[in-house]
Amino acid sequence: MRFTLPSPRRSRHPLVRALSLLVGVALVGVLLVFGLVVAGVLLVGGGVWLALRHWTRKSNASAGAARAGMDARQPEVLEGEFVVLHQTHHHAAH
Repeated sequence: MRFTLPSPRRSRHPLVRALSLLVGVALVGVLLVFGLVVAGVLLVGGGVWLALRHWTRKSNASAGAARAGMDARQPEVLEGEFVVLHQTHHHAAH
């Protein structure tokens, strides 16, 4: 089963064709500008968010270091036991 849309009837009047072309170009332009504005807001907002996050982490780290004094720092390494898995390729016999 095939789904087909009915073909749109194009007007033969040149003024209506020109007007529909202008409306289409204007609509594409509005959508393009809207997309660029949204992208700009996301870019600026993301930059501000990253800067604030970096600034708060730095101030929290310095405040935490000041409170801790000269205590030994906890290592940032997760300890655990690890097993190496060797991957073997099993090919089906023909």
